[in-house]
Amino acid sequence: MTRYVRIAGIVFAGLFAGFLVAVLVLEMSLREYDGSVYTQVRLVELDSLDTLAVVTLVPALIATIALLCLTFRTGERWWSAAAFALMVLVFGLTIAVNLPINADQLDWNVQAPPGDWAHVRDRWQLAHAVRTVAGVLAFGALAVGACVSPPPANRVLDAPL
Repeated sequence: MTRYVRIAGIVFAGLFAGFLVAVLVLEMSLREYDGSVYTQVRLVELDSLDTLAVVTLVPALIATIALLCLTFRTGERWWSAAAFALMVLVFGLTIAVNLPINADQLDWNVQAPPGDWAHVRDRWQLAHAVRTVAGVLAFGALAVGACVSPPPANRVLDAPL
């Protein structure tokens, strides 16, 4: 069971981390454009990317919680706990900073972005950069935990003769 939970955690955390990195690259490339271009791209992003974030972060978080419970009495628990703490940071930043800005940006007008659009963009991008680093580190913690965990016992070899 631990093996399958570990695989699910690594797969979903990896997908989520990759998603975060891709969005960060896109957002950084938008910094050289004006408010109209930024607003138009953000409205396109907000169409479906929030759904992708949910369908990758939630399973990664659930699998990590399950892995933490399954490895609580082993040395691997520290890697699982670190991944869980980092994912909680990602989740908290998303709820506190990114989602409220996303909701506000849904009402932005491409032809007339708000006067403080660059300040709002900077706040969103800073929070996103922090959660990207945390998401990548969480994925790394799960991967390292899988590498350092003891292999499952070979039941055939362990059976008494």
